[in-house]
Amino acid sequence: MVVLGIDAHKRNHTAVAADDQGRELGARTTGTTSADHLRLLAWARRFGDQRLWAVEDCRHLSRRLEADLLAAGERIVRVPPKLMAHCRTAARTYGKSDPIDALAVARAALREPDLPTAQLDGPSRELRLLVDHRDDLVAERTRIINRLRWHLHELAPDLDPPARSLTHSRQTAVVADFLRGADGVVARLASRCLARCQALTEEIHELDAEITGSIEVLGASLLKIPGCGTLTAAKILGETADVTRFKSKDAFARHNGTAPLPVWSGNRERHRLSRVGNRQLNTALHRIAVTQAHYHPDARAYLKRRQDSGDTMTEALRALKRRLSDVVYRALQHDAQASHDHVNTLAVAA
Repeated sequence: MVVLGIDAHKRNHTAVAADDQGRELGARTTGTTSADHLRLLAWARRFGDQRLWAVEDCRHLSRRLEADLLAAGERIVRVPPKLMAHCRTAARTYGKSDPIDALAVARAALREPDLPTAQLDGPSRELRLLVDHRDDLVAERTRIINRLRWHLHELAPDLDPPARSLTHSRQTAVVADFLRGADGVVARLASRCLARCQALTEEIHELDAEITGSIEVLGASLLKIPGCGTLTAAKILGETADVTRFKSKDAFARHNGTAPLPVWSGNRERHRLSRVGNRQLNTALHRIAVTQAHYHPDARAYLKRRQDSGDTMTEALRALKRRLSDVVYRALQHDAQASHDHVNTLAVAA
């Protein structure tokens, strides 16, 4: 078995072939077009037919490469950047370069045999793009609102809209009426900020409606989990990128960073926060856990049992997140199976 580690960049990709002992067999740097990827595949075939591609998990840079390799029937695993970084620091070579990084990716894939495999793009990626774009728009709107508040403070310190109110039509109408009676550059800039904020709010609402329609079809089981709203379910589905690529619920927990990390020595077993894994997935699970900790009777009872046994509230919440990871994994599996059955039904009908 030969593992080909890929260090992906915007304008070029560097590949390093390594044997099953992690020894470098060859290296090559190529462009990022489909023709370049085919030439890279032809180069890789000189190392034999048993090969595995290991790509650093940065899909905005490697998506075209993954699509071309998968279309050619190749096997690909995605290596989290932190695993690659650990391999690089433990190597005997010093410094940082594209070949060093690519070799570190290959060695990480050899060391971790259960990494998630890459899949062709599907509805989950489209959902992820929508959610990411919505997050960008919300962040842009927040920046504009902050600038608008400074302009309003300069024009009229007593005009102080309540927190999180400038996204609602009633409060924006009050501010717009005030600005129509004000003169000067500051008032004109404030009016432009307000108009931009209103436009962004309308676009965000349109995205919310599109995301809601998609998640009701793709993630019906996720929505049944207490504390999992539409946006949280969309974030989970988009970041998971097809749950079937994980061999078990434990592999999924490792991927999302809820697998416990032991940090004890002596008589008392303790675990600490895991800082590895997909942080977006981990944040989504944390939102569900915090919501359930406030409102869900079963979750509240579980947290109390953990605290009574000696855990702190933080440790109990981490344990709840680990249990929620299994619940989410089963829901994703159920939704994936339902989607597969629906596709098969349509195919038979056609």
